[in-house]
Amino acid sequence: MKLLRDVPGVALAIYAHPDDADVAAGGTLARWSAEGCAVHLVVVCQGDKGAHDSHEGGPELVRRRAEEVASAAELLGVSSVTSLGVPDGDFDNNLELRRRLVEVVRRVRPDVVLGPDPTATFFGGVYVNHRDHRETGWALLDAVAPASAMPLYFPDAGEAHEVRFMLLSGTHEPDVAIDVSSSIERKVAAVLAHRSQMGDQSAEINHVVRARAQQGAREVGASFVETFRRVQFSD
Repeated sequence: MKLLRDVPGVALAIYAHPDDADVAAGGTLARWSAEGCAVHLVVVCQGDKGAHDSHEGGPELVRRRAEEVASAAELLGVSSVTSLGVPDGDFDNNLELRRRLVEVVRRVRPDVVLGPDPTATFFGGVYVNHRDHRETGWALLDAVAPASAMPLYFPDAGEAHEVRFMLLSGTHEPDVAIDVSSSIERKVAAVLAHRSQMGDQSAEINHVVRARAQQGAREVGASFVETFRRVQFSD
């Protein structure tokens, strides 16, 4: 695995649920922001079904999760948050979603786009990757390669823009790591900001986030890392 050292000028993170970016790439986003990168976030879903009790969902949960996103984004130094407002579980990788993502890519004009790897479905026989993650991953792949870069795709969605590379999180095939030792505290704080999901398990969440970030870190000479599958489109 290779340590990715370059800091992009503009980064765009596209994830399904309000807490996904913080869990998957919060350390990277915080580090890049601190080092001068303009970091932007797109959240596809409202987060309206992210509750195990039916009485805890609905508009109040949507409002609460929007507040949590704002708090976490501030902790990470995110420049802007765009919420597409789609109900959880109520979308596909369809033409309208791709158009909306292309609009954001062409407006933000990022060097790098981060998001979930849609090819990762089963994890250790104990977890199935959420359908919303997979649909978001496929949609962002199609929006970036090739739609946003080619002017005849969605010609009313802004001037064409080619992303230099993508970083896919939650992957079974990581090939790059980013040292997040300097930003691990901000990542933990951002994850914990999503109290509707994390509850009062601060100590346990702190431990899990750090333990996951230690996986593969020794291999590249770091204390904490986040790992990704890189797809390179241009230098």
